[in-house]
Amino acid sequence: MRPLGCIGLLIGLLGIFALMLIAQDWRGAGPTNRALTVQVPRGASLARAATELQKAGAIDSALRFRAYARIFGDGAPIKAGEYDIPASASQSKVLDLLQSGKVRQRFVIVPEGLPSVLVQEALLRSDGLTGAVDVPREGSVLPDSYAYERGDTRVSVVLRMQKAMRDYLAAAWKKRKPGIAVTTPEQAIVLASIVEKETGKPGERRMVAAVYGNRLRQGMPLQADPTVIYPQTKGRALGRRILRSELDAKNGYNTYAEAGLPAGPIANPGKASIDAVLDPAQSPALYFVANGTGGHVFANTLDQHNANVQKWYAIRRARGEM
Repeated sequence: MRPLGCIGLLIGLLGIFALMLIAQDWRGAGPTNRALTVQVPRGASLARAATELQKAGAIDSALRFRAYARIFGDGAPIKAGEYDIPASASQSKVLDLLQSGKVRQRFVIVPEGLPSVLVQEALLRSDGLTGAVDVPREGSVLPDSYAYERGDTRVSVVLRMQKAMRDYLAAAWKKRKPGIAVTTPEQAIVLASIVEKETGKPGERRMVAAVYGNRLRQGMPLQADPTVIYPQTKGRALGRRILRSELDAKNGYNTYAEAGLPAGPIANPGKASIDAVLDPAQSPALYFVANGTGGHVFANTLDQHNANVQKWYAIRRARGEM
């Protein structure tokens, strides 16, 4: 073989070997042995993203990453957001991730019956959200888990929570049963918030809703303890027994002192409590009292109720609570 032919063959082999090394570098394990989080700013170019990846330790060289992306990538744009980079992720996998837009999901969880002052606190504690937020209007937030991305504003999350409530209430109201005690969606939320706070077991929601609906129709006071507490704490735990002065107070919320619904919701009710108010159990019950197991026993008459109360007192005495 001629010398020039040998040299050409050698160069060719070296080129193939170099390409193999480059491909291995592109698809091989990355430099980090732990998972990382990298933020790609809105409007960032591939060069900016590569710089952020190198700073975080997800890649060794921003310059090399960009060159490889041009050689092996499909040219699809990267997407802004916060990304979880797995340990040892290859540069190829990192580029695929940034192009996919599969950003890290964070969540604000609003349990059923959470008052709005605690919704605000949950938002303020949520890492990655920005900006201030006022206490949402009571009863305006639908309890659920809400995903957000780093950099989202707290106000934007509240607006999503409130839209979810409006949408659910509108759909549920259209399916309401005829003859229910509430006449507007707003009243439904008020009563649902009471049902939410008074229900010990999920299976009792429709019965509790029936009792309060029956009382409303007969003009009886609802006599719901959580409504007495609400003006004092805005939904936080009272931490003590209700005072006689609080039971006698007329403040628009005390359903012992005044008949009818309170002035507004006392919490953010969940879907099940809203549904219970719009489709209560078919029952003439007017009373309920705790039964010692986390639930309640229901009664149609005052005599039945008084007997149930005495049973509850006996349970409490046996427990040393009285």
